[in-house]
Amino acid sequence: MNLKLIISIAKSLLLARWKQTLVAAIGVTFSITMFITLLGFMTGLNDLLDGLILNRTPHIRLYNEIKPNKNQPVNLAAEYKNGYNFIQSVKSGNARQEIYNSESIMETLQKDSRIAGLSPKIISQIFFNNGTIDITGVVNGIDAVEESRLFHFNEYVTTGNAADISKVPNSIILGKGLAEKMLADIGDVVQLTTTKGERFPLKVVGYFQSGLQDFDKVQSFATIATVQKLMGKPASYITDIQVKLKDIQQAPAVAKEFANIFETDAEDIQTANAQFETGSFIRTLISYAVGITLLVVAGFGIYNILNMMIYEKMDSIAILKATGFAGKDVKRIFLAIAISIGFFGGLAGLLFGFGLSAFIDQIPFNTAALPTIKTYPINYNPVFYLIGAVFSLITTYFAGWFPSRKASKADPVIIIRGK
Repeated sequence: MNLKLIISIAKSLLLARWKQTLVAAIGVTFSITMFITLLGFMTGLNDLLDGLILNRTPHIRLYNEIKPNKNQPVNLAAEYKNGYNFIQSVKSGNARQEIYNSESIMETLQKDSRIAGLSPKIISQIFFNNGTIDITGVVNGIDAVEESRLFHFNEYVTTGNAADISKVPNSIILGKGLAEKMLADIGDVVQLTTTKGERFPLKVVGYFQSGLQDFDKVQSFATIATVQKLMGKPASYITDIQVKLKDIQQAPAVAKEFANIFETDAEDIQTANAQFETGSFIRTLISYAVGITLLVVAGFGIYNILNMMIYEKMDSIAILKATGFAGKDVKRIFLAIAISIGFFGGLAGLLFGFGLSAFIDQIPFNTAALPTIKTYPINYNPVFYLIGAVFSLITTYFAGWFPSRKASKADPVIIIRGK
Protein backbone atom coordinates (compact mmCIF):
# COMPACT_ATOMS: atom_id res chain seq x y z
CA MET A 1 0.00 0.00 0.00
CA ASN A 2 1.10 3.58 -0.68
CA LEU A 3 3.17 4.86 2.25
CA LYS A 4 1.91 8.40 1.74
CA LEU A 5 -1.69 7.19 2.02
CA ILE A 6 -0.92 5.25 5.22
CA ILE A 7 0.67 8.33 6.80
CA SER A 8 -2.33 10.46 5.72
CA ILE A 9 -4.80 8.05 7.35
CA ALA A 10 -2.69 7.85 10.53
CA LYS A 11 -2.67 11.66 10.67
CA SER A 12 -6.44 11.79 10.33
CA LEU A 13 -6.93 9.27 13.14
CA LEU A 14 -4.49 11.24 15.34
CA LEU A 15 -6.28 14.53 14.79
CA ALA A 16 -9.73 12.96 15.20
CA ARG A 17 -8.86 12.11 18.81
CA TRP A 18 -6.39 14.94 19.39
CA LYS A 19 -7.05 15.16 23.13
CA GLN A 20 -6.04 11.54 23.68
CA THR A 21 -3.10 12.02 21.35
CA LEU A 22 -2.02 15.09 23.32
CA VAL A 23 -2.26 13.22 26.62
CA ALA A 24 -0.07 10.41 25.25
CA ALA A 25 2.47 12.87 23.84
CA ILE A 26 2.58 14.77 27.15
CA GLY A 27 3.31 11.49 28.93
CA VAL A 28 6.28 10.84 26.64
CA THR A 29 7.42 14.46 26.92
CA PHE A 30 7.31 14.41 30.72
CA SER A 31 9.19 11.09 30.85
CA ILE A 32 11.97 12.26 28.52
CA THR A 33 12.20 15.63 30.30
CA MET A 34 12.65 14.00 33.69
CA PHE A 35 15.00 11.37 32.26
CA ILE A 36 17.32 14.03 30.79
CA THR A 37 17.13 16.31 33.83
CA LEU A 38 17.56 13.57 36.41
CA LEU A 39 20.43 11.90 34.61
CA GLY A 40 22.18 15.21 33.89
CA PHE A 41 21.84 16.34 37.50
CA MET A 42 22.88 13.02 39.06
CA THR A 43 25.91 12.54 36.83
CA GLY A 44 26.85 16.19 37.37
CA LEU A 45 26.66 15.57 41.10
CA ASN A 46 28.77 12.42 40.67
CA ASP A 47 31.41 14.41 38.78
CA LEU A 48 31.39 17.02 41.56
CA LEU A 49 31.76 14.50 44.38
CA ASP A 50 34.36 12.43 42.55
CA GLY A 51 36.26 15.58 41.67
CA LEU A 52 36.71 16.38 45.36
CA ILE A 53 38.80 13.23 45.70
CA LEU A 54 39.73 11.83 42.30
CA ASN A 55 40.98 15.11 40.83
CA ARG A 56 43.26 15.45 43.84
CA THR A 57 44.44 11.85 43.74
CA PRO A 58 47.34 10.66 41.56
CA HIS A 59 46.62 7.78 39.22
CA ILE A 60 49.62 5.99 40.72
CA ARG A 61 51.39 6.79 43.96
CA LEU A 62 54.92 5.47 44.55
CA TYR A 63 56.00 5.35 48.20
CA ASN A 64 57.58 3.17 50.87
CA GLU A 65 55.07 1.79 53.33
CA ILE A 66 56.09 1.20 56.93
CA LYS A 67 55.59 -2.51 57.60
CA PRO A 68 57.34 -5.41 59.30
CA ASN A 69 60.07 -7.17 57.39
CA LYS A 70 58.83 -10.47 55.94
CA ASN A 71 62.30 -12.03 56.28
CA GLN A 72 62.58 -12.38 60.06
CA PRO A 73 65.86 -13.85 61.45
CA VAL A 74 64.19 -17.09 62.56
CA ASN A 75 63.03 -17.73 59.00
CA LEU A 76 66.59 -17.33 57.74
CA ALA A 77 68.01 -19.84 60.20
CA ALA A 78 68.82 -23.17 58.55
CA GLU A 79 67.29 -25.34 61.30
CA TYR A 80 63.90 -23.53 61.06
CA LYS A 81 63.85 -22.93 57.33
CA ASN A 82 61.41 -25.75 56.49
CA GLY A 83 59.03 -25.17 59.41
CA TYR A 84 56.16 -22.79 60.14
CA ASN A 85 57.33 -20.06 62.48
CA PHE A 86 54.76 -18.08 64.44
CA ILE A 87 56.17 -14.76 65.62
CA GLN A 88 54.23 -12.39 67.86
CA SER A 89 54.54 -8.62 68.23
CA VAL A 90 56.63 -8.18 65.10
CA LYS A 91 57.82 -4.58 64.90
CA SER A 92 58.36 -2.55 61.76
CA GLY A 93 61.89 -2.47 60.45
CA ASN A 94 64.22 0.50 60.25
CA ALA A 95 63.41 1.09 56.59
CA ARG A 96 63.27 4.74 55.66
CA GLN A 97 60.15 6.35 54.24
CA GLU A 98 62.06 8.13 51.52
CA ILE A 99 62.17 6.69 48.01
CA TYR A 100 65.65 5.52 47.11
CA ASN A 101 67.12 6.99 43.92
CA SER A 102 64.06 9.25 43.52
CA GLU A 103 65.77 11.46 40.94
CA SER A 104 66.65 8.49 38.71
CA ILE A 105 63.14 7.10 39.06
CA MET A 106 61.57 10.42 38.03
CA GLU A 107 63.89 10.70 35.04
CA THR A 108 62.84 7.23 33.93
CA LEU A 109 59.16 7.97 34.43
CA GLN A 110 59.33 11.17 32.41
CA LYS A 111 60.48 9.15 29.40
CA ASP A 112 57.48 6.79 29.65
CA SER A 113 54.97 7.60 26.89
CA ARG A 114 52.05 6.41 29.05
CA ILE A 115 52.62 9.15 31.62
CA ALA A 116 51.01 12.59 31.32
CA GLY A 117 53.04 14.05 34.18
CA LEU A 118 54.45 13.47 37.64
CA SER A 119 54.92 15.48 40.80
CA PRO A 120 57.23 14.72 43.77
CA LYS A 121 55.88 15.14 47.28
CA ILE A 122 56.90 14.92 50.93
CA ILE A 123 54.40 14.09 53.67
CA SER A 124 55.39 14.76 57.26
CA GLN A 125 53.60 14.78 60.61
CA ILE A 126 54.00 18.01 62.58
CA PHE A 127 52.50 19.96 65.48
CA PHE A 128 51.12 23.49 65.19
CA ASN A 129 51.82 25.46 68.35
CA ASN A 130 48.76 27.48 69.31
CA GLY A 131 49.78 29.03 72.61
CA THR A 132 50.15 26.21 75.09
CA ILE A 133 48.22 23.80 72.87
CA ASP A 134 49.80 21.60 70.21
CA ILE A 135 47.53 20.82 67.26
CA THR A 136 48.36 17.70 65.30
CA GLY A 137 48.73 18.32 61.59
CA VAL A 138 50.32 17.24 58.33
CA VAL A 139 52.57 19.34 56.11
CA ASN A 140 52.80 18.43 52.44
CA GLY A 141 55.90 19.44 50.53
CA ILE A 142 54.84 19.99 46.93
CA ASP A 143 55.85 21.48 43.62
CA ALA A 144 53.06 24.07 43.38
CA VAL A 145 53.28 24.41 39.59
CA GLU A 146 53.07 20.67 38.84
CA GLU A 147 50.53 20.10 41.61
CA SER A 148 48.27 22.72 40.06
CA ARG A 149 48.75 21.44 36.52
CA LEU A 150 48.12 17.80 37.32
CA PHE A 151 45.87 17.83 40.39
CA HIS A 152 44.12 21.25 40.32
CA PHE A 153 45.77 22.42 43.52
CA ASN A 154 45.31 26.11 42.62
CA GLU A 155 41.53 25.66 42.31
CA TYR A 156 41.29 24.74 45.98
CA VAL A 157 43.36 27.67 47.25
CA THR A 158 40.45 29.97 48.14
CA THR A 159 42.52 32.83 49.59
CA GLY A 160 45.92 33.84 48.30
CA ASN A 161 47.72 32.24 45.39
CA ALA A 162 49.05 28.70 45.10
CA ALA A 163 52.32 30.00 43.64
CA ASP A 164 52.97 32.21 46.69
CA ILE A 165 54.58 29.36 48.64
CA SER A 166 57.26 29.27 45.93
CA LYS A 167 57.70 33.05 45.88
CA VAL A 168 57.66 33.80 49.61
CA PRO A 169 60.48 32.15 51.62
CA ASN A 170 59.47 30.02 54.61
CA SER A 171 55.75 30.23 53.81
CA ILE A 172 52.82 27.87 54.20
CA ILE A 173 49.25 27.43 52.97
CA LEU A 174 46.91 26.23 55.71
CA GLY A 175 43.76 24.18 55.41
CA LYS A 176 40.74 26.43 55.97
CA GLY A 177 39.58 24.45 59.00
CA LEU A 178 43.07 24.44 60.48
CA ALA A 179 43.42 28.21 60.00
CA GLU A 180 40.07 28.83 61.71
CA LYS A 181 41.09 26.59 64.60
CA MET A 182 44.31 28.58 65.06
CA LEU A 183 42.74 32.00 64.22
CA ALA A 184 45.57 32.46 61.71
CA ASP A 185 45.14 35.27 59.16
CA ILE A 186 47.02 35.83 55.92
CA GLY A 187 50.41 37.29 56.76
CA ASP A 188 50.52 35.79 60.26
CA VAL A 189 53.44 33.64 61.35
CA VAL A 190 52.62 30.21 62.77
CA GLN A 191 54.95 28.05 64.82
CA LEU A 192 55.53 24.42 63.79
CA THR A 193 57.20 21.70 65.81
CA THR A 194 58.55 18.61 64.12
CA THR A 195 58.35 15.11 65.56
CA LYS A 196 62.00 15.58 66.61
CA GLY A 197 61.07 18.61 68.74
CA GLU A 198 62.53 21.32 66.51
CA ARG A 199 60.47 24.51 66.09
CA PHE A 200 60.14 26.60 62.92
CA PRO A 201 58.18 29.79 62.11
CA LEU A 202 56.35 29.91 58.76
CA LYS A 203 54.34 32.73 57.21
CA VAL A 204 50.73 32.06 56.17
CA VAL A 205 50.20 33.03 52.51
CA GLY A 206 46.92 31.26 51.69
CA TYR A 207 44.02 29.04 52.67
CA PHE A 208 43.27 25.65 51.16
CA GLN A 209 39.72 24.26 51.09
CA SER A 210 39.01 20.89 49.54
CA GLY A 211 35.39 20.53 50.68
CA LEU A 212 36.29 17.71 53.10
CA GLN A 213 36.14 19.29 56.52
CA ASP A 214 38.18 16.69 58.40
CA PHE A 215 40.89 16.89 55.72
CA ASP A 216 41.07 20.69 55.88
CA LYS A 217 41.49 20.66 59.67
CA VAL A 218 44.89 18.95 59.53
CA GLN A 219 46.43 19.63 56.12
CA SER A 220 48.93 22.31 55.16
CA PHE A 221 51.20 22.86 52.16
CA ALA A 222 54.69 24.24 51.64
CA THR A 223 57.43 23.84 49.07
CA ILE A 224 59.50 20.67 48.97
CA ALA A 225 62.62 22.65 49.96
CA THR A 226 60.83 24.14 52.99
CA VAL A 227 59.67 20.75 54.25
CA GLN A 228 63.11 19.25 53.69
CA LYS A 229 64.55 22.01 55.83
CA LEU A 230 61.91 21.41 58.53
CA MET A 231 62.80 17.73 58.65
CA GLY A 232 66.53 18.29 58.37
CA LYS A 233 66.73 16.20 55.22
CA PRO A 234 68.89 16.58 52.08
CA ALA A 235 67.57 17.92 48.76
CA SER A 236 67.15 14.39 47.42
CA TYR A 237 64.66 13.41 50.15
CA ILE A 238 61.25 12.51 48.62
CA THR A 239 58.57 10.33 50.23
CA ASP A 240 56.07 10.18 47.36
CA ILE A 241 56.07 10.33 43.58
CA GLN A 242 52.64 11.11 42.18
CA VAL A 243 52.02 9.91 38.64
CA LYS A 244 49.21 10.92 36.29
CA LEU A 245 48.61 8.63 33.30
CA LYS A 246 47.14 9.48 29.92
CA ASP A 247 44.73 6.55 30.36
CA ILE A 248 43.46 6.12 33.91
CA GLN A 249 42.22 2.59 33.14
CA GLN A 250 45.83 1.41 32.86
CA ALA A 251 46.59 2.43 36.45
CA PRO A 252 46.27 -1.01 38.18
CA ALA A 253 48.53 -2.80 35.68
CA VAL A 254 51.07 0.02 35.45
CA ALA A 255 51.21 0.32 39.25
CA LYS A 256 52.20 -3.35 39.57
CA GLU A 257 54.81 -2.87 36.86
CA PHE A 258 56.36 0.15 38.58
CA ALA A 259 56.34 -1.60 41.96
CA ASN A 260 58.43 -4.45 40.51
CA ILE A 261 60.80 -2.21 38.55
CA PHE A 262 61.51 0.41 41.21
CA GLU A 263 61.08 -1.87 44.27
CA THR A 264 58.67 0.49 45.99
CA ASP A 265 55.05 0.27 47.04
CA ALA A 266 52.64 1.46 44.35
CA GLU A 267 48.97 2.28 44.87
CA ASP A 268 46.63 2.87 41.93
CA ILE A 269 43.65 5.23 42.00
CA GLN A 270 41.08 2.47 41.57
CA THR A 271 42.32 0.70 44.68
CA ALA A 272 42.67 3.89 46.71
CA ASN A 273 39.18 5.18 45.86
CA ALA A 274 37.14 2.07 45.17
CA GLN A 275 34.32 3.26 47.45
CA PHE A 276 33.87 6.48 45.47
CA GLU A 277 33.69 4.65 42.15
CA THR A 278 31.15 2.23 43.62
CA GLY A 279 29.02 5.10 44.94
CA SER A 280 29.12 6.90 41.58
CA PHE A 281 28.16 3.74 39.71
CA ILE A 282 25.21 3.06 42.02
CA ARG A 283 23.92 6.66 41.81
CA THR A 284 24.14 6.61 38.01
CA LEU A 285 22.46 3.20 37.87
CA ILE A 286 19.58 4.50 40.01
CA SER A 287 19.21 7.51 37.71
CA TYR A 288 19.02 5.31 34.62
CA ALA A 289 16.56 2.96 36.35
CA VAL A 290 14.23 5.81 37.36
CA GLY A 291 14.41 7.42 33.93
CA ILE A 292 13.72 4.18 32.05
CA THR A 293 10.86 3.40 34.46
CA LEU A 294 9.27 6.74 33.54
CA LEU A 295 9.56 5.85 29.85
CA VAL A 296 8.01 2.42 30.39
CA VAL A 297 5.12 3.95 32.35
CA ALA A 298 4.57 6.41 29.48
CA GLY A 299 4.60 3.41 27.11
CA PHE A 300 1.78 1.76 29.04
CA GLY A 301 -0.18 5.01 28.77
CA ILE A 302 0.26 5.01 25.00
CA TYR A 303 -0.70 1.32 24.91
CA ASN A 304 -3.97 2.03 26.75
CA ILE A 305 -4.78 5.04 24.58
CA LEU A 306 -4.17 3.09 21.36
CA ASN A 307 -6.26 0.19 22.66
CA MET A 308 -9.14 2.58 23.30
CA MET A 309 -8.63 4.22 19.92
CA ILE A 310 -8.80 0.83 18.17
CA TYR A 311 -11.95 -0.07 20.08
CA GLU A 312 -13.56 3.23 19.09
CA LYS A 313 -12.35 3.02 15.49
CA MET A 314 -13.54 -0.49 14.73
CA ASP A 315 -15.88 0.93 12.08
CA SER A 316 -12.97 2.69 10.40
CA ILE A 317 -10.86 -0.47 10.53
CA ALA A 318 -13.70 -2.47 8.96
CA ILE A 319 -14.09 0.11 6.20
CA LEU A 320 -10.32 0.12 5.54
CA LYS A 321 -10.24 -3.64 5.22
CA ALA A 322 -13.41 -3.74 3.15
CA THR A 323 -11.89 -1.24 0.69
CA GLY A 324 -8.79 -3.35 0.11
CA PHE A 325 -6.39 -2.56 2.98
CA ALA A 326 -4.49 -5.65 4.10
CA GLY A 327 -3.93 -6.49 7.77
CA LYS A 328 -0.30 -5.39 7.57
CA ASP A 329 -1.42 -2.00 6.20
CA VAL A 330 -3.74 -1.48 9.17
CA LYS A 331 -0.91 -2.52 11.43
CA ARG A 332 1.38 0.06 9.81
CA ILE A 333 -1.22 2.79 10.31
CA PHE A 334 -1.42 2.27 14.05
CA LEU A 335 2.33 1.81 14.35
CA ALA A 336 2.74 5.13 12.55
CA ILE A 337 0.41 6.70 15.12
CA ALA A 338 2.45 5.29 18.02
CA ILE A 339 5.82 6.26 16.55
CA SER A 340 4.51 9.76 15.74
CA ILE A 341 3.52 10.21 19.37
CA GLY A 342 6.94 8.94 20.46
CA PHE A 343 8.82 11.13 17.99
CA PHE A 344 7.11 14.45 18.66
CA GLY A 345 6.67 13.78 22.38
CA GLY A 346 10.31 12.70 22.63
CA LEU A 347 11.54 15.73 20.68
CA ALA A 348 9.62 18.06 22.98
CA GLY A 349 10.97 16.12 25.98
CA LEU A 350 14.56 16.60 24.82
CA LEU A 351 14.01 20.35 24.42
CA PHE A 352 12.25 20.69 27.78
CA GLY A 353 14.89 18.49 29.42
CA PHE A 354 17.66 20.70 28.11
CA GLY A 355 15.79 23.83 29.19
CA LEU A 356 15.11 22.50 32.69
CA SER A 357 18.74 21.39 33.03
CA ALA A 358 19.93 24.84 31.95
CA PHE A 359 17.58 26.42 34.50
CA ILE A 360 18.90 24.23 37.33
CA ASP A 361 22.44 25.01 36.18
CA GLN A 362 21.77 28.70 36.89
CA ILE A 363 20.36 28.23 40.40
CA PRO A 364 22.90 29.55 42.96
CA PHE A 365 24.48 26.89 45.13
CA ASN A 366 26.68 28.52 47.73
CA THR A 367 28.15 26.51 50.56
CA ALA A 368 31.23 27.08 52.66
CA ALA A 369 32.25 23.45 52.19
CA LEU A 370 32.49 23.82 48.39
CA PRO A 371 33.85 27.29 47.66
CA THR A 372 34.61 26.57 43.99
CA ILE A 373 30.99 25.59 43.22
CA LYS A 374 28.65 28.48 42.43
CA THR A 375 25.62 26.70 40.87
CA TYR A 376 24.09 23.23 40.92
CA PRO A 377 26.14 20.79 38.79
CA ILE A 378 24.66 19.57 35.50
CA ASN A 379 26.17 17.19 32.96
CA TYR A 380 25.14 17.93 29.35
CA ASN A 381 26.51 14.69 27.91
CA PRO A 382 25.00 14.19 24.40
CA VAL A 383 24.80 10.45 25.11
CA PHE A 384 21.92 11.11 27.54
CA TYR A 385 19.92 12.85 24.81
CA LEU A 386 20.65 10.06 22.35
CA ILE A 387 19.52 7.43 24.87
CA GLY A 388 16.35 9.42 25.60
CA ALA A 389 15.51 9.75 21.90
CA VAL A 390 16.11 6.06 21.17
CA PHE A 391 14.14 4.89 24.20
CA SER A 392 11.19 7.15 23.38
CA LEU A 393 10.93 5.57 19.91
CA ILE A 394 11.49 2.01 21.13
CA THR A 395 8.99 2.33 23.99
CA THR A 396 6.27 3.83 21.84
CA TYR A 397 6.91 1.31 19.08
CA PHE A 398 6.28 -1.63 21.38
CA ALA A 399 3.38 0.22 23.00
CA GLY A 400 1.77 0.49 19.55
CA TRP A 401 2.78 -2.93 18.26
CA PHE A 402 0.32 -4.97 20.33
CA PRO A 403 -2.75 -2.80 19.62
CA SER A 404 -1.80 -2.57 15.93
CA ARG A 405 -1.48 -6.35 15.79
CA LYS A 406 -4.95 -6.63 17.28
CA ALA A 407 -6.33 -4.19 14.69
CA SER A 408 -4.67 -6.04 11.81
CA LYS A 409 -6.44 -9.28 12.77
CA ALA A 410 -9.90 -7.73 13.09
CA ASP A 411 -12.50 -9.34 10.78
CA PRO A 412 -14.49 -6.64 8.96
CA VAL A 413 -17.48 -8.96 8.41
CA ILE A 414 -17.87 -9.57 12.16
CA ILE A 415 -17.51 -5.84 12.88
CA ILE A 416 -20.12 -4.80 10.30
CA ARG A 417 -22.50 -7.63 11.30
CA GLY A 418 -22.24 -6.52 14.92
CA LYS A 419 -23.21 -3.02 13.91
